[in-house]
Amino acid sequence: MTTVAVSQEARPARAGLAPRFEYLPVALFGAVMGLTGLSVAWRLASARYGLPALVADAIGWGALLTFLVLTLAYGAKAVTAWSTVLAEFRHPIAGNLFGTILISLLLLPFVLSGVSPMLGAAAWVTGAAGMVVFAVLIVSRWMGSRQQLAHATPAWMVPVVGLLDIPLAAPTLGLPHTQTLTMFALSVGLFFAVPLFTLVFARLVFEEPLPAGQRPTLMILVAPFAVGFSSYTATLGRIDAFAEALFLIGLFVLVVLVGRLHDLPRCCPFRVSWWAVSFPLAAISVAALRYAGHADMVAIDALALGLLAFATVVIAALAVRTLVGVARGELRRLTS
Repeated sequence: MTTVAVSQEARPARAGLAPRFEYLPVALFGAVMGLTGLSVAWRLASARYGLPALVADAIGWGALLTFLVLTLAYGAKAVTAWSTVLAEFRHPIAGNLFGTILISLLLLPFVLSGVSPMLGAAAWVTGAAGMVVFAVLIVSRWMGSRQQLAHATPAWMVPVVGLLDIPLAAPTLGLPHTQTLTMFALSVGLFFAVPLFTLVFARLVFEEPLPAGQRPTLMILVAPFAVGFSSYTATLGRIDAFAEALFLIGLFVLVVLVGRLHDLPRCCPFRVSWWAVSFPLAAISVAALRYAGHADMVAIDALALGLLAFATVVIAALAVRTLVGVARGELRRLTS
């Protein structure tokens, strides 16, 4: 998730309506992704270690509430400042982040299925269909015109990560005739993750460093491996050598990026773009907890609990700081 400046040509899309929430970036839906992922991690930890299931439920309901609030706010933006939304969608970096809405729909069934399986299934079907269309549109955009290497930021991974999220909730929902779709999403997601990761890595190595406001998006590079692991195991129902390799690569990338971002609180003022770290941390925690059940080793259990604690502390800090900013009326500044 990142906040990227887009064209300020915005005018009210409807006569007589003043722009509302025109400053709100679509990338803020990444908060829903992070909270939902953390809820899943706590649910797994509850099942394996006996941790309070109430924590998972509370985080899940918080994710659902966040989604509803953001949907209303961004809907108001779309109605009153449509040109701003259009400019955001056309932006070579920010446009990729519209996938965060669809990924949220793919993850929320973990929360909704216990209350209303039909509602959970509807969210998943909507998210899956939208994610496939969105991925086709974005890849066509990339191939349809010359792109600048400087635009190849970690946000470019979002459409790929979105496809890898399609299989995650499928076993929970138990919908018929989804195996082909989940295999399609897994195959295309993993295939495109390799060249995109290479392209973004080359940009980070050979071009100017990312601006301070985009530095938290580096953590997105963990997601293809962490989510890929969970997607692979959800689709095939097993943890084999390939799945294990995905998890271990994700751990390596995480260690590198934590080292790169350890000074973030000191060097960069807080912005909502910091929520970019939430979903990758939650995803690697989920992967570690799943792997711990397979490996059955004390060291792996300790690693899984450590990652869960780290993700929980980071996401809780992000939530508190964001709520404090909203209470102080600082949301516009925090999205700049």
